[in-house]
Amino acid sequence: MLNKLIHTNPDAAPTILRLALGVAFFAHGATKVLGWWGGYGFSATMNGFEHTGIPALFAFLAIVAEFCGGIGLILGLLGRVAAFGIACVMLVAIFKVHAVNGFFMNWTGQQKGEGFEFHVLALAMAAAIMIAGSGAWSVDRALSRSGPASRG
Repeated sequence: MLNKLIHTNPDAAPTILRLALGVAFFAHGATKVLGWWGGYGFSATMNGFEHTGIPALFAFLAIVAEFCGGIGLILGLLGRVAAFGIACVMLVAIFKVHAVNGFFMNWTGQQKGEGFEFHVLALAMAAAIMIAGSGAWSVDRALSRSGPASRG
């Protein structure tokens, strides 16, 4: 089972996708967990999620998916799992928060909130990583080359 999760190809394209998605979600997760870059930190973020009606367990899982998933994608460690977690967060964000604002981001400041175009891009990137794996220059690649599936 683990071999199927970490098996990946040596292509650079999944690497580029996973690094871009990983950096973006590490940054988003760090605002929620550590309060970096103007974020509120863990306690305030948990309270904010709960205030919007998201149960504490799911709020915690979303924060972990963004922060740890971002780190996992940057390293290429369990990239499919990290991408799946981020995809789940994006789907919930679309349907729970952003769908009412339409597709487009709020570039001009004239909408009540942000649309979901960013989320669609993140979902597409996550899907590509779930299909192709972490790609070249990843911990998954190193592990899959040295594992039992690569022998014989």
